[in-house]
Amino acid sequence: MSQQAQPTPQDPKNPEAHEPETPHLDFDGTTPYEDYVKADVLTHLQHLLSDDPGEMVFLVTTQVMELWFTVIVHEWETAARALREDRVRPAVDALKRSVRELEALNASWKPLGQLTPAQFNSYRGALGEGSGFQSAMYRRLEFLLGEKSAAMLVPHRGSPRVHAELEKALHEPSLYDEVLRLLARRGHAIPDAVLNRDLTRRYEPSPEVEAAWTAVYEGDQNGELARLGEALTDVAELVWRWRNDHLVATRRAMGAKTGTGGSAGVAWLEKRAQKNVFPELWTARSYV
Repeated sequence: MSQQAQPTPQDPKNPEAHEPETPHLDFDGTTPYEDYVKADVLTHLQHLLSDDPGEMVFLVTTQVMELWFTVIVHEWETAARALREDRVRPAVDALKRSVRELEALNASWKPLGQLTPAQFNSYRGALGEGSGFQSAMYRRLEFLLGEKSAAMLVPHRGSPRVHAELEKALHEPSLYDEVLRLLARRGHAIPDAVLNRDLTRRYEPSPEVEAAWTAVYEGDQNGELARLGEALTDVAELVWRWRNDHLVATRRAMGAKTGTGGSAGVAWLEKRAQKNVFPELWTARSYV
């Protein structure tokens, strides 16, 4: 008579040791997850400077924003490089990924969007002269949008590596510069004054660029240039929403008071919120 297979005896000290669905739990040193994600580093970067319990969410949300800035800069640099190489589809793919990332970035305002002045004031003093406009990664993001300003390098003179990265980004073509160079290579009449402009200065709208986008949209709506234009418009819309959400959150938390770091606060944000990036993509629609 055949014998039935006997169950493997369990280790009484570890009753789950022989369960097939039990993951590998014993590692030499730190876990592979920790080695890759550096979660222990990330979750110990919060050094509070006040006793207010609300400071933690403010600090963590700001740090999360910095991480999203980093991802989005990576995507836009990837897109700019692909456009430089006449590879439109990978550029559009990177821009579409950045749209989802911008949505997540913009959602970061949710924890902060309903701060009352009293709640914000309870830990505002901990910021000292700190202000969001001092963010080097956000400055790189703005430079990629064509919002160039050499003056914005000044706060970073005390950090040689950061200053060098920003100075390099200041002198490089923006994402939109690479787009317009692509349009020129595809036969659109982009003026030399635009193609050879001073890259260290803010991009200014051009009637000829507006005409080029009008021609793109009057042509093949399924063509890759039209798809590129729509991906850029999605990006521009979410950048506009980011600026407006920032404005609303700031207005709610501190009214019209001077911002931290000596900025003009709401007045400065209102001015920023009125501007569109990739401006001719918006104005050209009136002529299609």
